[in-house]
Amino acid sequence: MSRVTDFINLSLNSSTIVAEYIWIGGSGLDLRSKARTLSTPIDDPQKLPKWNYDGSSTGQAHGNETEVILYPQAVFKDPFRRDNSILVLCDAYNSFEDPIYTNKRFNAAKIFGHPDVVREAPWFGIEQEYTLLQKDTKWPLGWPQGGFPSPQGPYYCGVGAEKAFGRDIVDAHYKACLYAGITIGGVNAEVMPGQWEFQVGPSPGLTAADELWVARYILERVAEIAGVIVSFSSKPVPGDWNGAGAHTNYSTKSMRKEGGYEAIEKAIKKLELRHKEHIASYGEGNEDRLTGNHETADINTFSWGVATRGASIRVGRETAKERKGYFEDRRPGSNMDPYVVTSMIAETTILWKP
Repeated sequence: MSRVTDFINLSLNSSTIVAEYIWIGGSGLDLRSKARTLSTPIDDPQKLPKWNYDGSSTGQAHGNETEVILYPQAVFKDPFRRDNSILVLCDAYNSFEDPIYTNKRFNAAKIFGHPDVVREAPWFGIEQEYTLLQKDTKWPLGWPQGGFPSPQGPYYCGVGAEKAFGRDIVDAHYKACLYAGITIGGVNAEVMPGQWEFQVGPSPGLTAADELWVARYILERVAEIAGVIVSFSSKPVPGDWNGAGAHTNYSTKSMRKEGGYEAIEKAIKKLELRHKEHIASYGEGNEDRLTGNHETADINTFSWGVATRGASIRVGRETAKERKGYFEDRRPGSNMDPYVVTSMIAETTILWKP
């Protein structure tokens, strides 16, 4: 093992970099990647070469035409290889240059590029919850084999060997994201033991979604080293345990300026009118999480309020006091696609005319 570590710690020639190309796989949630050597450092995604992969092996192509083309879209520093190496987030197209069905970034880019959306400069902050599972049992980290820990209560932001499970993974992920250049706001232990959260943003719409996908990738890589599974299931354990969400904080220029509370109320009303459409796009298994219990609103009923975590939309106390700011959409599940959720919120609140 020490010999492997020695090789990992070797420095590269300053004029040579390794570029790890990352893309979303056939399930719409799984992440794939492969590396290539470049002869010179490049930090502009538009100057990076396109690449391809076998889509039949990822569930993204069938028949004779299985080549899928990767278009580089965002570049981050590589916290694993370091030196000049980079992580390259890509979206995927077929040989006719059409986006494949898992490429949700393409449509999101069109929405965020609309002049009306550009004028409103939407910002997003995404709270990504996840659960760490033991590799052999697929049971949450720190839970007794085949059994359950003591009830929820001491674990949220808890400290100590009987309350916090997997902090070394969480802290390594946090540092790796900071090194990569991701706008990661913080981390904390969640209500269910073995469950954690990190926050990305506030960032512009497309950037927030790009950064969340790369932060998920880095988390998977860190957990891979630790021999632990990352679950983005919205309800990883049935029963009296909290689910996992991806609460999405949102504001526009109109909401952030003086008197912006009126724009916030108008946006919330629009979200209420399209509640069913949003729920249908907010992740799989959300019906098991959004029950009206465990700090959620019932999936079939739209609600909002100030400082309440049992509502579909929460307006912060400070926002209500200042009459400007942002609000939190608490409906998205942990496994949501941030390209879909962020662009849908922007489309509904800015572009949609009831």
